[in-house]
Amino acid sequence: MVVEEQNIEVEGLPTRYLRAGDGPPLLLLHGVGDNAFDWRWVMPALAGTYRVYAPDLPGSGGSAKPLPDYSPAFFTRFVATFLDALGVERAAVVGNSLGGLVGLRLALSDPERIAALGLVSSGGLGQEATYALRSLALPGYGKLAVAWGKRRPGAAQRALGRSALLFARPWRVPREWLKEQYRLARLPGFLEAQLATVRAQVGLRGQREVLVDQLTYLQVPTLVMWGTRDRVLPYSQAQEAAARLQSGTLELIPDCGHAPPVEQPERFVSSISEFLSDKV
Repeated sequence: MVVEEQNIEVEGLPTRYLRAGDGPPLLLLHGVGDNAFDWRWVMPALAGTYRVYAPDLPGSGGSAKPLPDYSPAFFTRFVATFLDALGVERAAVVGNSLGGLVGLRLALSDPERIAALGLVSSGGLGQEATYALRSLALPGYGKLAVAWGKRRPGAAQRALGRSALLFARPWRVPREWLKEQYRLARLPGFLEAQLATVRAQVGLRGQREVLVDQLTYLQVPTLVMWGTRDRVLPYSQAQEAAARLQSGTLELIPDCGHAPPVEQPERFVSSISEFLSDKV
């Protein structure tokens, strides 16, 4: 299945997105420090059933890097407007990390737009987060990390460091993923936007916005998927979240870290397809 690169303007913000397939709409939302490229390993298979959209969120990849405001509320408004711009009234939404938090916020505020929700190692389900993210809230440290990451050795070190953080088996990370991480770090404005995004989500004490108490009000069928070796957010957050859902399914993936679509794409596609089969 061919994955096409498209561009669209969303409330004045140039936005790059990937599109593939025909069928019920499925929106894929990536996490902090990444872009739509993370979905390349699963989009062709999912596009056999769904019309799949995967945007570069603002501040990432080929999309605009517009503002100092990269709050969850900003991203939620952006995603709703992105769907409007595509003419999509209702879609299944699957989000990884920050993308999960954004999808959850949209499902809570406008459940009629969400046919089903996938929370993959999702933000917003507990305060605890890795010190690697919390440390970026330290005054001065984040700016030093940005300055170093822009340089060639720093960009290479960033790619390798992220692979060790995000994957249970970093020695098996696809070479293409590492190359993309290096490329992203060298993009003008990318690391500054990602630092602002991290700081809007995570402080020294952990995640700023925790929505687990609101899950009992969630009306949308929800799959909570997590790797049991996630070093970014503990899988205990998945267990607590799933226990509070009215219509929820929990799937824990052994020997998997924070990015199941990249590390275990076949398992990811199988689980998402089974979950969505009778819901969209």
